[in-house]
Amino acid sequence: MNFAATASRMHPRDREVPPRRRPRPRGLRGTLAPARRWLGLALLLAALATGAQAAWLPAKAALSQVLLHGAWQRTLDEGGAHRPWPWADTHAVARIAAPRLGVSQVVLAGDSGRTLAFGPGWAESSAAPGTRGTTVLSGHRDTHFEWLRHLRHGDRVVLETAQGPRDYVVTATEVADSRSHRLATGPDQLVLVTCWPFDATAPRGPLRYLVTLQETGSGSLTHK
Repeated sequence: MNFAATASRMHPRDREVPPRRRPRPRGLRGTLAPARRWLGLALLLAALATGAQAAWLPAKAALSQVLLHGAWQRTLDEGGAHRPWPWADTHAVARIAAPRLGVSQVVLAGDSGRTLAFGPGWAESSAAPGTRGTTVLSGHRDTHFEWLRHLRHGDRVVLETAQGPRDYVVTATEVADSRSHRLATGPDQLVLVTCWPFDATAPRGPLRYLVTLQETGSGSLTHK
């Protein structure tokens, strides 16, 4: 028998014999593909949940203002405090407008996190809207008070109360540390407060953006 010829036919010259593939352990056969599919589905659901949460906050803020405007109009027409929805633990106390920016928002009593989710809030330790002294209003930097970044020195802001509208003008803006800064009080003064910086990725930082306005007299709301 010509063993050389036989070997040549079995293993042609200059060609390597491919290594034998080891069989996959029986317990792992057919399990990786479904696992990858479930992992991909879980990641997709997590991404959708994150996106829905981010979209829900602005949507809730916008929808609540529609209901709040109705409650505020009832306050002007009938007097007294009117809840925007039956289970609300707050009520409308004023309406703030920035005519140049086309802004009109109803202000709620209180400035807790739960209240600020629905609109700007009045700090009840400050002077009530429409009275003498310093009135402090606060709101979230990424929803209701995002427009504060666009206010300029000399801009007109109108605060409507049950006693009528009052005109204010922007006189100062500043960034302050809430851990050490104390608001300066003055007669017929309005202070708008939000978190800073406006594009911060982490919430609940100590810095605040303050807009100080001085009253200039009775005014009128030009933006409804």
